[in-house]
Amino acid sequence: MKSKIFLIMVLSLAVAIGAESAIDSMGTRIEIGQSAPQFSMRPLSSDSLSMADLKGELILINFFATWCNPCMQEMPRLEKEIWQEYQDEGLQVFCIGREHSAEELKKFVKEKNLTVPVVPDPEREIYSHFASKYIPRNIIIDQQGKIIFQEIGYNDEKLAKIKKIISEKLND
Repeated sequence: MKSKIFLIMVLSLAVAIGAESAIDSMGTRIEIGQSAPQFSMRPLSSDSLSMADLKGELILINFFATWCNPCMQEMPRLEKEIWQEYQDEGLQVFCIGREHSAEELKKFVKEKNLTVPVVPDPEREIYSHFASKYIPRNIIIDQQGKIIFQEIGYNDEKLAKIKKIISEKLND
């Protein structure tokens, strides 16, 4: 009997470790359906705000870096096809520059002629709530504050999926 209990405990531990490894194999620290982490941020173009300030809003968070080629391919499309398309319909978008200072991002925003809210995260303080590695990374948080989507990387199909989810949630 003791050996069966021990075996069950060992197997349970192995499953738990395996599940944690699977979640973190892509550097992810959040799961679909959980409440969004609480944090504060200061977009370049506005005052500081917190996730609590955004309660009831549909939110897209994009993590990027200016040296990341897929991020730079994605950014103009986020600006045009998501931010400009949905900002007046109630979507909040925050492009968070992982390991970038406000000064770096001000220059970047001006060079790229961006209007989407950009947030510096020089010490990965915000990023660390969501992940430990890999960008670009997109997360959608619904009006109830739950994570409903997350994806790593960029391609046409992934962007189309983001647009579809946003359109559906704004039209609920």
